[in-house]
Amino acid sequence: MKFRPLHDRVVVKRVDAETKSAGGIIIPDTAAEKPQQGEIVAVGPGARDEAGKLVALDVKKGDKVLFGKWSGTEVKIDGQDLLIMKESDIMGVLDK
Repeated sequence: MKFRPLHDRVVVKRVDAETKSAGGIIIPDTAAEKPQQGEIVAVGPGARDEAGKLVALDVKKGDKVLFGKWSGTEVKIDGQDLLIMKESDIMGVLDK
């Protein structure tokens, strides 16, 4: 199934959570926090301004981003856990 977000929404796939701490301690799934990093899977066309002009998004498919702990709505599409959120919920893009 293909999913295309509308307006200024983006679809984000979370990165896998760390299973070990920096000291080498294994963290069980029940104690692990959900990561606040992800990769953009799909983007909407953009929002409209007061004049009705389309304003393109600053992020694109493939960007690695940081977002808030409670940002987005969790959905499952084709067996894959994804987040749908507005572009404004994204705090920034991670550059290499």
